[in-house]
Amino acid sequence: MFRKTFLLGASILLLGGVIFSASDASAASQAKKFKNCSELNRVYKGGVAQAPGVKNKGGKTKYAPFVSKALYDANIKLDRDKDRIACEK
Repeated sequence: MFRKTFLLGASILLLGGVIFSASDASAASQAKKFKNCSELNRVYKGGVAQAPGVKNKGGKTKYAPFVSKALYDANIKLDRDKDRIACEK
């Protein structure tokens, strides 16, 4: 009985991990790619940060960046100073 319960629990955890990782991949592929910083800043005034704790290399900014790893990864080419914030203002 214990073995069946253990195998069922392990199967559910494994299946849940596969579904979760697939949803992460689809979120990254659905993130909007912008042509340039002007387009990105129309939607996200402060730019897009990879994580909540990143610091801007350029000093003080006017607006706080929107935090989204998937959106940042889709627009990584717009992060010229490599501080993990694309198009900061």
